[in-house]
Amino acid sequence: QVQLVESGGGLVQPGGSLRLSCATSGFDFSSSYMRWFRQAPGKDLQWVSSIDKDGIKTYTTSVKGRFTISRDNAKAALYLQMDSLNYDDTAVYYCAKGATRGQGTRVTVSS
Repeated sequence: QVQLVESGGGLVQPGGSLRLSCATSGFDFSSSYMRWFRQAPGKDLQWVSSIDKDGIKTYTTSVKGRFTISRDNAKAALYLQMDSLNYDDTAVYYCAKGATRGQGTRVTVSS
């Protein structure tokens, strides 16, 4: 079955960087459309970024120019490089294939 395991979250100061990873198994990763979502405390789930099988990337407006999504098909892994983090980026981040999400990794931006 589809398995998604996120890692890389943590506590970071404003302006800092983190790289999230999502290890996947149970499906053909190289042909899959993959997404990152996040859920801030008390808020709804928000789409962050997507990448298709050809490497075409899209981002929600608030992270454009700061976040970079990437994939390594050989490792069946999805990544999210997050730079210039600010308080509004505090959330639990999830990778997703279709309606399936992992358990998430928490990112806290705080001074």
